[in-house]
Amino acid sequence: MTLPASGGGRVPLGAPVPDHGFELDPFQHKAIASLDAGRSVLVAAPTGSGKTVVAEHAVALALAEGSRVFYTTPIKALSNQKYGDLVRRYGHARVGLLTGDNAINGDAPVVVMTTEVLRNMIYAGSPALKQLSWVVLDEVHYLQDAYRGPVWEEVIIHAPPQVRLVCLSATVSNAQELADWIGLVRGSCDVVVETERPVELEHLFMVADRGTGRLHVIPTLVDGRPNPEGRRFEGDMPGVRGRGGPRPRSRFATPRRVEVVEELAARDLVPAIYFIFSRAACDDAAHACLTAGVRLTTPDERERVRAIAEEHTRGLSAGDLDVLGWPRFIAGLEAGVAAHHAGMVPPFKETVEACFTEGLVKVVFATETLALGINMPARTVVIEKLSKYNGERHENLNPGEYTQLTGRAGRRGIDPVGHAVVLWSPFVGFSDVATLAASRSFLLRSAFRPTFNMAANLVRRYDEDEAVQLLNRSFAQYQADRSVVQVEQRLRERRELLGRLQEDLTLPAAEVAAYRTARRDATEAGSPRHATRRTIEEAVAGLEPGAVIRLERHGGGPAVVVSVGQRRSGAVRLKALTPSRRLVQVLADDFEHEPTRLGEIELPRPYAPNNRHFQDEVVRRMSRAQLTGGPRRSRPGRGGEVALELARPAEARVAALWQAVAAHPLADHPDIDAALRQLARIERVEREVGELGRRVDGVTDTVGRHFRRLLELLDQWGYVDGWRLTERGHLLARCYHECDLLVVEALTTGLLDHLDPATFAALASCFSYEHRSRTLPQQTWMPSARSRDSYRALLDMTARLNKDEQRGRLPTTREPDATFAGLAYAWASGGKLDDVLEDEEVSGGDFVRNVKQLLDLCRQLSELAPDPATADTAGAAAERLFRGVVAASSIIDVAVADPAFNDDDPEDELGDHLAFEIGDHMPFGVEVVVAPAAVVAPAAVAEDAAGGGPDRA
Repeated sequence: MTLPASGGGRVPLGAPVPDHGFELDPFQHKAIASLDAGRSVLVAAPTGSGKTVVAEHAVALALAEGSRVFYTTPIKALSNQKYGDLVRRYGHARVGLLTGDNAINGDAPVVVMTTEVLRNMIYAGSPALKQLSWVVLDEVHYLQDAYRGPVWEEVIIHAPPQVRLVCLSATVSNAQELADWIGLVRGSCDVVVETERPVELEHLFMVADRGTGRLHVIPTLVDGRPNPEGRRFEGDMPGVRGRGGPRPRSRFATPRRVEVVEELAARDLVPAIYFIFSRAACDDAAHACLTAGVRLTTPDERERVRAIAEEHTRGLSAGDLDVLGWPRFIAGLEAGVAAHHAGMVPPFKETVEACFTEGLVKVVFATETLALGINMPARTVVIEKLSKYNGERHENLNPGEYTQLTGRAGRRGIDPVGHAVVLWSPFVGFSDVATLAASRSFLLRSAFRPTFNMAANLVRRYDEDEAVQLLNRSFAQYQADRSVVQVEQRLRERRELLGRLQEDLTLPAAEVAAYRTARRDATEAGSPRHATRRTIEEAVAGLEPGAVIRLERHGGGPAVVVSVGQRRSGAVRLKALTPSRRLVQVLADDFEHEPTRLGEIELPRPYAPNNRHFQDEVVRRMSRAQLTGGPRRSRPGRGGEVALELARPAEARVAALWQAVAAHPLADHPDIDAALRQLARIERVEREVGELGRRVDGVTDTVGRHFRRLLELLDQWGYVDGWRLTERGHLLARCYHECDLLVVEALTTGLLDHLDPATFAALASCFSYEHRSRTLPQQTWMPSARSRDSYRALLDMTARLNKDEQRGRLPTTREPDATFAGLAYAWASGGKLDDVLEDEEVSGGDFVRNVKQLLDLCRQLSELAPDPATADTAGAAAERLFRGVVAASSIIDVAVADPAFNDDDPEDELGDHLAFEIGDHMPFGVEVVVAPAAVVAPAAVAEDAAGGGPDRA
């Protein structure tokens, strides 16, 4: 039995569901039922609750129906981890990986990739999308990330129509809102929300007591409310400060890190993840534990730790290991403590993850990057401070961030209870900690905004109306004005209906409209035989005081209208004065034809129609006026005298109107009545389209308006001409970088020409590097006079661009940063790691991350550069950058992750290729064939090349 899929295919009912070794929860059953019915689904559930079971069911469905599924993640580390999981389940032949570092088996039915890779494939119109039926968007709540979040929305909006989505999110308060938006832009989307954690979470508060020298550990919440005992930890030690004396210290303090680790070990609350929002502090904490003699491992565990560490770092030379601090690193691991942050090289981080997963490392001091989805659950999570530095200022954690961090506490199937420990701080009161622990509010906010690259791709792929409609269907616009997305959807449907109605009209629309106008005018005028009571009534109502008319009753002579009134019934009533000074009342019923206007006089003042002198003056003026019976209207003359026009009889006018109807070419056409009905319907839809368009245009600060401002600037800079990309515009559409327009401008104006590879790398690093430390960057250094001139020209170009961006009310492109240029030049020149990093404050992990980002950019530039020599130079720069610790950090090794894979297994076709790297150079956007499977490298990815996510500490 099969059920129809939303994408037009058919999904086999009851496709094989992977055996997960545990009973599925109700929310998992519900989500899987939606997938079996062929519908997209959004699953919002706590960390560790088993959302990936739903994603893996979509993988099973795709394999069962013979289609393809793409599994996307926000960072490379997650992609690598998920790739290993799926290879172990389905085998290497059916699973591929595409990231900026690795391209393995890209034509497999199941491909894991970063979200940027899929976005770029969609914009490039990759043929790989034709057989695609499912896309998993892991960590979809990441769409609120200020820089990379818009990629998720681009994928949701632009993915092929047949694709169904499996969106996995942390628990958010507005999951229904997100699902409603997805349903509007893609069709039906079921929402499945799970708020209960699979493992109960106990919130604890830990305080150091200076008076007793011991630690207090109390529950933060009691029956869901703040623990009353916590109030005593908010006051200072009693005492009186003498004049000029020292300020009394608080009795309570933040526990020292070593004390916390020993307390956790004594209470059997390890393994634990200890979050510290500073890379240096994480390293210091691990070193402090080692120095204090903390030992949490057995001899057998220490032996296994060293074996795992040596396996993961086998690609690094002895000199590299020494520079990267291997002795201290391995000593800490063997003691059961380690740091984990983006400042570490990937082999070191992966070693920590592998050891922690096996329970060998008991305490990991980590920045928040560890909370981004990497599978490292713990029994306990410790949060040292509830505030962190965001690169500009310190901010308190919000409920969503707190939930994300504490989500790692509690290992399903191992721990009956997980523990979240917050340490005392003089800057955050206990009540604030309790409020955060009890909060369930985590609103997801879109960070979507069009970029120059996005604008170029919209111009390339869509017409103008379609592009604006697509942008106005974004989640950002939906949240700004929820109705506009519904209006856009309705507007699109009405426009499509209007097009069909116009095509179905068999007669010329203009001719049908002209015939209808003629017939409507004649019908409203009445028939020639009945000189139409309405025409007479309108003529009577149009008379004004002073008009001289011919009375058809009351003697049939002339009379002057002295007043015009209206009865309760609505009938018009006149009072007129005859030459015999008789004041008579006249109604429309007193006329058989429209009243004949004989002229017009000016009534005397003061107005007193019942006064004898007033009446005498009116009659005198009427007698002096030259009254006629002609069809001319009056014109003022001297002394109130007037010349007159006579009205054409109503019967003649009506007859002429009906004659015009009979003479029309379509009068006798057999389809005219059907055409009139069709035209009326067309006009109703046109009015609705106009009204819907005005409603959309009336929304303040729509995404569409932002898009049009982008186009205006692109037009000024020569990237678009009307609704057409110029040659430079096509380059911009292929440039995926934060500084996209500036990068292409530098390429097309020759600022990157005539450089050697190492100098090219140095200058290109100005685009990829951004100094975020609070310490001032070192003095700018460039390797040659030409590169210095090019850098100054880049700064001038950025200033001009920023000025135009500000004038157009657009976000400004950040200024190129030459801080990393010296390191890039030294590494691309072949320098050894210890020489390159000598006297430099940058960590090994930061160095690798920045080189890999630069490597991605150089590969892009090798494909984008209009000058062949510059393209060759960019490629050569990429080759020189991809070596040593950088190359070793780009290896994806399934054999290490799964001992079941080994070179002696005859069924293991991949063999030595499991430990795979991209060789020296993976060109941007070309096909690479690596035995035994075809590898497709899509457009390079503008993402965190280290795979650890951005760390702004």
